[in-house]
Amino acid sequence: MPNKQKKSILKFIIKSFKRLERLIFVLKSLVTPRQFIYFSCILVGISCALAVILLKTFAHWVYNFSQYLDAFYHLPYSNSTLPIIGILITVVIVNKFLGGSIQKGTSHIMHAVAKKRGFMPFKQMYSQIITSSFTVGLGGSAGLESPITITGAAFGSNYAQNYRLSKKDRTLLLACGVASGIAAAFNAPIAGVLFAIEVVLAEISITAFIPIMISAATGALVSTIILKESILLSFKQGEVFDYHNIPLYVVLGLLSGLVSINYSRTFRKIEHFFGNLKMGTYKKALFGASILAVLIFFFPSLFGEGYESIKTLASAHPEKILDNTLLESFKNKKWIVLTFVGITMLIKVYATGLTLGSGGNGGNFAPSLFVGSFLGFLVAQFSNFIGITKHLSVSNFTLVGMAGILSGLFHAPLTAIFLIAEITGGYNLMVPLMIVSSVSYAISKRFEPYSFDIKNLADKGEAFTNDKDRNILNSLEINDFILSDYKAVSESNSLENLVETIKHSDATVFPVLNNKKELLGLIHLDSIRHIIFSSFKIKYTSTHEVMQAPKEIISHKESIESILEKFEKTNTTILPVFKNQEFIGFIYKTMILENTGINLKK
Repeated sequence: MPNKQKKSILKFIIKSFKRLERLIFVLKSLVTPRQFIYFSCILVGISCALAVILLKTFAHWVYNFSQYLDAFYHLPYSNSTLPIIGILITVVIVNKFLGGSIQKGTSHIMHAVAKKRGFMPFKQMYSQIITSSFTVGLGGSAGLESPITITGAAFGSNYAQNYRLSKKDRTLLLACGVASGIAAAFNAPIAGVLFAIEVVLAEISITAFIPIMISAATGALVSTIILKESILLSFKQGEVFDYHNIPLYVVLGLLSGLVSINYSRTFRKIEHFFGNLKMGTYKKALFGASILAVLIFFFPSLFGEGYESIKTLASAHPEKILDNTLLESFKNKKWIVLTFVGITMLIKVYATGLTLGSGGNGGNFAPSLFVGSFLGFLVAQFSNFIGITKHLSVSNFTLVGMAGILSGLFHAPLTAIFLIAEITGGYNLMVPLMIVSSVSYAISKRFEPYSFDIKNLADKGEAFTNDKDRNILNSLEINDFILSDYKAVSESNSLENLVETIKHSDATVFPVLNNKKELLGLIHLDSIRHIIFSSFKIKYTSTHEVMQAPKEIISHKESIESILEKFEKTNTTILPVFKNQEFIGFIYKTMILENTGINLKK
C-alpha cells in the first residue's frame, strides 16, 4: 500500500474519532447525568470486548500453530522456544517504548481506586494488550485476564477523564471496564459483575449495579457475536450432581484452600527472588525464560493460558494430556497420567512466577483455574483409582476444582461460583460449587487475611479491603492533618520565653528546638502549671528540666492507620511529625477521628 494512501486512511480514522468525540460531548449536554452514565458504560463495554477479542484470538492462533509444529516434530520444541521469544519481545517493548516499567496484576486497579481517585495512566489502554499478547500469546505460562481487567479499567478511567466526569463516576466506569473485560473473556456477565464488586470495589451502592451490569452484558454480547466458542473457556453441562459425594467435595474444598495458600506464598517468594536478582533486564529475561522453556518441554500443558489442557481433563479422554510428551507411550496407564497431572499442578506456580518475574506480562487468574482443574481431576481420579468410589464424575470435580482455587486465591467465592456455573451452561453444580468455594475461602482467609494479589498493598494501606473503617483511613492523606504553624521554644536556662509564648498561643504542647532547628523535646502545659505561677521557678528552671522526649514519632510517609495505632499504643493525643529527620509539625488524634467517625474501641 503506498505511503500516501496509508496517511489518508490514518487521517480519516483520526477525523472519525474526533467527530465521535464531539457527538458524545453534545449528547452529554442534552441528556441527564444518569442517562449519560448508562450510555458511557455501553461504550466502555464495547471497547473492552474488542480488546478481549484481539487478545484471545491472537493467543488461540499461536497455540494452534505451536500444536501443529509439535505434532509434526512429535515433541514440544516450539512450545519451549516460543515463550523465550515472547518474553524477550515484551521486555524490549517495555524498555524501549513504555518507560522501562509496566504495572502487573489487578492490585494496581485497587490502588488507583484507593489512592489515585480512580485515575489510571493513558498508556494502560494499550500497553497491557501489546505486552501480554506477546508474553501469553507466545506461550508464557500466565493468564490474559489480569491485563484485560487493567485495560478495561483504563478505558473506563480515561473515558471519564476525557468527558470530565466526577470521581464517583470515574470509579464507576473503571469498575464497568473490569466487569465487561471478565464478562467478554468468559462469556460470563454475572461473574464479571461479581468480580468487579468482590475484587475491585470493596464497597458499592445499589445505584452502581445497573451500569456495571449493562457494561458486563455488553461485553459478553459482543464477545459471543464475534468470538468462536472454541476460543472461549466453555464446557457442556457435566454429569448430574450426586449428593452422596458431598464428603469428597468437602475434601476438595479443604485441599483447594491449602493449595491456594501454598500458591500464594510460593509465588511471592519467586517474585521476591527475581526482584533481588542482580542481573541486567535482558539477562534476567533470558535466565527466567530459559528455565520456563525447560519446564514446558517436559510439561507442555504449562504452555500459555492452559485452557486447552483444562478442556482435555474435563473430556472423556483425559489421557490425551500426555500427547506430544516424553510419556506419550504410557498414556493408557492411569497412575502415570495421575502422576503427570499432579506434578504439573504443583509446578504451575513456578512456571507463572518465572514468566512474570523474568519480565513477561500476564496474571494469575488463568493459572488459578488451571491449578484448580488439575486438583479436582486428581481428587476424583485418585478416588476411583484406589477404590473409594467406582464411578465418581471426574469432569464435575475438574470443573468445581477451578472454583475452589479461584475462591481461595482471590478471596472471591461468589465470582468463582457463578463463573463456573456460567461457563458450564447450567446451575446443576451449584451445590458442590458453593461447598468447595466456601470451604476453600474459609481455609485461605484464616491463614492469608488478604488475597495474594493485593496483600502487599493492603499491608501498606494502599488498597481498599472489606474492612470499611480501614478503607476510610486509607482514603485519608497525612498532609491534611499536619499542623505546621506551631509555636517553638528555644533551649534556655529559664522559662521566661516559654511564658511569653504561652500568653499568645492556644497550644498545650510546645516543641523545644536548638540552633539547628532540631527537636530536643516537648513541653506539655499541664506538666508545668505549678511552675509558671512562680516567678522564682520560671527564672531558675531550664527547658531541659521540664521537657519530655516524645513517646513516639511519625514519618510524613506513614499511613493514617499506622498513626492511629501509635496513638493507641502511647495513650497520647498529640505526636510530632518528621520529614527526613527534620521536625515539621504535630498531628492531633482528635482531628483524625473527627474526620473519620471511627470508634477505635469497638
